Amino acid sequence: MHFILDNILLGIGLAMDAFSVSLANGLKEPHMQKKKMLKIAGTFGAFQFVMPMIGWICVHTIVQLFSSFQVMVPWIGFILLMYIGGGMLKEGFSKKEETDAEKEVSSGKLMVQGLATSIDALSVGFTIASYGIGSALSASTLIGIVTFAICAAGVQLGKKFGLRLADKATIFGGFLLIAIGLKILLSSIL
Repeated sequence: MHFILDNILLGIGLAMDAFSVSLANGLKEPHMQKKKMLKIAGTFGAFQFVMPMIGWICVHTIVQLFSSFQVMVPWIGFILLMYIGGGMLKEGFSKKEETDAEKEVSSGKLMVQGLATSIDALSVGFTIASYGIGSALSASTLIGIVTFAICAAGVQLGKKFGLRLADKATIFGGFLLIAIGLKILLSSIL
């Protein structure tokens, strides 16, 4: 029971950045179809499942290489989120009226968001390094499921408020992504 609770709490903590990005995606695309909402939540859930497993594999195989790379992890997340958030701000402040197709979150952008918000989950591989493969898979699965549920709620909330905020939603979403990027960077430095 301790194992399940610990990993659910770990999943909640790891999912907060993905939740915020899901919220921003919903704000940006308030008429999003349910299939796309599930795709977004599924992408974030999958990344949050895969990254701890990659970290676990690194600990058990290429520890020296990964430890020198770990210093770059927050910077990568920061740069990716600044790029995406900056694009949203530019888009939000431009006077050009966007078409529905331009408002949509592309698959490529979704993959970058998934990577940016889950890259810190690589270090979870260190915390679960003492687990056997079965326990590591179970922990990662719980983290992925929790992330999926939280992100589905985030997209739904974003859609709801996106309809109300309309033209300001993209600007808010851009600031939100930049704030997340800064938080990731600052928490690694301080």
